Amino acid sequence: MAEASAPPDPDLASVRPSDAEPADTRPAVAWGPVGAAVLALGALLTATSTWYGYHRDELYFRMLDPAWGYVDQPPLTPWLARTFSELFGDTLLVMRIPATLAHLAAIVVIALVARELGGRTGAQALAAWGYGTAAIPLAFGHTFLTASLDLVVWPAVLLCTIRAVQRDPRWWLAAGLVTGVALYNKLLVVALLAGILLGLLVAWPWRALRASDAATRWPLATPWPWAGAVLALLVGLPNLVYQATNGWPQLAMGAALGENNAADVRSEMWLFQLLTLGPPLALVWIVGLVWVWRRRPTLRFLVVAYPVLLVFTYAAGSQTYYATGLLAVLFAAGCVPVAAWARTAWRRVVVVAVVLLNAISCLVISLPLIPVEELGETPIADINASAQDAVGWPAYVRQIADVHAALPEADREQSVILTQNYGEAGAVDRFGPDLGLPPAYSGHNQLWAYGPPPDSATVALVLTESPGAWDGRFATCAVQGQLDNGVGVDNEEQGVSILVCREPVGGWATLWPELRHLD
Repeated sequence: MAEASAPPDPDLASVRPSDAEPADTRPAVAWGPVGAAVLALGALLTATSTWYGYHRDELYFRMLDPAWGYVDQPPLTPWLARTFSELFGDTLLVMRIPATLAHLAAIVVIALVARELGGRTGAQALAAWGYGTAAIPLAFGHTFLTASLDLVVWPAVLLCTIRAVQRDPRWWLAAGLVTGVALYNKLLVVALLAGILLGLLVAWPWRALRASDAATRWPLATPWPWAGAVLALLVGLPNLVYQATNGWPQLAMGAALGENNAADVRSEMWLFQLLTLGPPLALVWIVGLVWVWRRRPTLRFLVVAYPVLLVFTYAAGSQTYYATGLLAVLFAAGCVPVAAWARTAWRRVVVVAVVLLNAISCLVISLPLIPVEELGETPIADINASAQDAVGWPAYVRQIADVHAALPEADREQSVILTQNYGEAGAVDRFGPDLGLPPAYSGHNQLWAYGPPPDSATVALVLTESPGAWDGRFATCAVQGQLDNGVGVDNEEQGVSILVCREPVGGWATLWPELRHLD
């Protein structure tokens, strides 16, 4: 990873007052090492994509009808999940393709950020291989979650913003376009925009620039960022209209997540910053944060945006990973001085060894490399919640089918499955038809809006962690089984009771409103 001396820092020199793009002095794109990272990670993610099984969110996505939005999320990720399954087959391999593609695209974007900041071949290679084998990016590249798309669109927004500030303000339009698309995945991108805006307001380097140029080049004093904001609103308008006309369900969902997760998120988010890319690489993004502040004054908004996202994460209390997209860009920035430091052979060995050590540990933790029979005996199941959530679904559905098969024929004909969450409902929807199971219903998130079972369904196989909570809701309820994944993984479904309940008290119209829950 030899790194030639970097060209003079344009941010410390006088700045052109015009809006014309300056001469392109960026290094060439290091397609060799970056392409090798893309090919290697693409092959690895594809090879491991069917190990373990579906994640609960993936089972949920394939159940959702196409719409402009849902109570718990915008439409993009479920739409991709359904579209890929309808075009290429309803299989786990196909379900994982969008996540893999998002991860590979993110590798390229992170390498381009390093290049944009003056990084030559060594810096771009470090950015691509370091990010590509990091903990959270690997986990979200393996499993198709809404966060899988965030990890490419957030760095893409920041890349466009960096280019707009450093080279050509017309890139604000590209940033707006990507932001508009990102709104269809999560409204959280607004928090990133707030961080960028605050950074440009409070950290613009007036003293580092000539007074005559600073006012001209201050991005917020030009029409371009505002034009980008308008473009983002126009592109995302249908999704925003859906939210506005349906009472902003994303806000209600965020509040529900915060109520359930806040204590854990607020205590774990600080350590999570070090674990996001892996502890060995934490030093690189910390170096990047300091380096940007000292050597790239016009990009100091990136440094300000980071604590803004941390404050938002703490206040929302929903999930710990919200700052990951920005951390990836700070990591790319850190790759520039680290690669410049690694001029000698032994320093390059140190850098390669650190990346390799981090990659090995992250691969074991983030990908399903441990045999599923041994997973429950390792700490990985507790570290990587996605691994837990990908174990046991076919076994659980077979156990439900055994209870269903033991019912009298008359009961089977008028029975339904009532689940406590969308993962269980999705598993029954995916594996149940081949076992003769009736449809699954749930009060969880969007599935509640799809309505209760028909009045003719007088028998329900109820999945619950609290059998006693169903007393009084049906005329009779009895425990007839218990879910067991058979490999000792203590996930949310392990030990859940299977009840056979008859005659909902007051009918489904009375019971159904009580079953609604957001989390």
